[in-house]
Amino acid sequence: MVAFLITQIIGVLRGILIYRTFGTSADLDSFNAANRVAELLFNLMAGGALGSAFIPTFTGLLAQERRAEAWKLASAIANLLLLVLTLVAGLVALFAPQVVRYGLFILAPDLPAGQEALTVALLRIQLPTVVIFGLSGLVMGILNAHQRFWVPAIAPAMYSLGQIAGVLFLPAEWGIVRLAVGVLFGSLFHLLVQSPLLLRLGGSYSLVLGLRMREVRQVMLLMGPRILGVAVVQINFIANTIIALSLPAGSVSAISLAFALMLMPQAAIAQSVAIAALPTFSAQVALGRLDQLRHSLAGSLRGVLLLSIPAALGLIMLRVPLVRFLYEGGEFTAASTRLVAWALLWYAAGLLGHAVVEILSRTFYALHDTRTPVMVGVAAMSLNILLSLSLPAGFLRLGWAPHGGLALANSFATALEAIILLVLMRRRLGGLEGRRIAQAVWQATLAVLAMSLALLGWLRWAAALSPAWLTLGGVLLGAAVYLAMAALLRVEELHMLLRRVLRR
Repeated sequence: MVAFLITQIIGVLRGILIYRTFGTSADLDSFNAANRVAELLFNLMAGGALGSAFIPTFTGLLAQERRAEAWKLASAIANLLLLVLTLVAGLVALFAPQVVRYGLFILAPDLPAGQEALTVALLRIQLPTVVIFGLSGLVMGILNAHQRFWVPAIAPAMYSLGQIAGVLFLPAEWGIVRLAVGVLFGSLFHLLVQSPLLLRLGGSYSLVLGLRMREVRQVMLLMGPRILGVAVVQINFIANTIIALSLPAGSVSAISLAFALMLMPQAAIAQSVAIAALPTFSAQVALGRLDQLRHSLAGSLRGVLLLSIPAALGLIMLRVPLVRFLYEGGEFTAASTRLVAWALLWYAAGLLGHAVVEILSRTFYALHDTRTPVMVGVAAMSLNILLSLSLPAGFLRLGWAPHGGLALANSFATALEAIILLVLMRRRLGGLEGRRIAQAVWQATLAVLAMSLALLGWLRWAAALSPAWLTLGGVLLGAAVYLAMAALLRVEELHMLLRRVLRR
């Protein structure tokens, strides 16, 4: 979690630099659109699909002390990734004009031709990252399976540093192109920072494809449904980008930044817990210890709920001073702040759903069940796309900025996904220690009520202060009130943490 926090802080610095340099401009819209296509390819061909299928299988072999077979599996998957991702990236580079014209700009045919050409160029620059991130994601999975979490969690900071270096040190006359080159450098840093730790594990590399290996086929079988789920999620992101490109200029950049701001606490709270928990969950399943799995999952959900509920409220209440403090200046104007803060309001409402889905989906993967979370995800994201097509028009009728409807669609669909997965997991494990989880919900709710009253008073009393003091003061006050209430309510995780700190 500490590594994720450091990574998120560096990500914030990256965002400040990028948005103050380029604002919510059409050029940055083109970069974000091209970057979304590269992300689509990586996530579709590898990404989450690979991790959810590879880590449980690889961890199972390690738990059964079949180390040689585990490393042969890793080698085969690495070789297959290199071949497939290189081929896909090459084809997309060749047909990039068609991808941009008939994909990204299909709802906005009247945009300047120069923006379309710029998007094509930016996409081609970023396509090698598909291959690099595929291999780097596999390395991350190997390290996590060996209970090595610090370096993989800090690797995304290297990706941010690459972008920062591109903007700061490449010639200014390159414009937005220097950010795309920074993305390429960042992906290389992401892989290289993990390589020394991988080598220290002492595994052996084999020049094999392993198509006849049972474990390779198992990974492919598990990846099948997960690829479908990832495809739907990524298609949803692409659909949002296409729709936002047809809205007023800056809408793509606004929803991209707002979503990234929502993901910061989600990554620190939920992704860190889920990544650390997946190898443990997988080992418990491999050894047939489902009672331990049930208890571990309940504990993980409690911790995530106790942290994500106040984080969501804090983002909602402090969103305007937060965006002003972090980004306003240079090309990022007060109008840009209003665009981003409006989208952040609706994205923050979905933080709890995103956090719960992160934990539950990985629990299904540990159970070697990629089909259930994928089918639920397909239904939820299909609803998301339908709402994304209708809600912006509804927002316009109310006199609201339409891009907020895209954020609300995402939050609503994710909340529904979390509820369905929770019900299905409870049936799967014969219970989820529901009283223990419910206790965390009401404790967090009571503490958040007190926190919200304190923040309302602070925002009124300190309205004349600078955005920096308004934001930092609100964060400190909100955290202090929440922790004090958690102590009064005798939240077990807080007392456990205090005991461990005192012991050390």
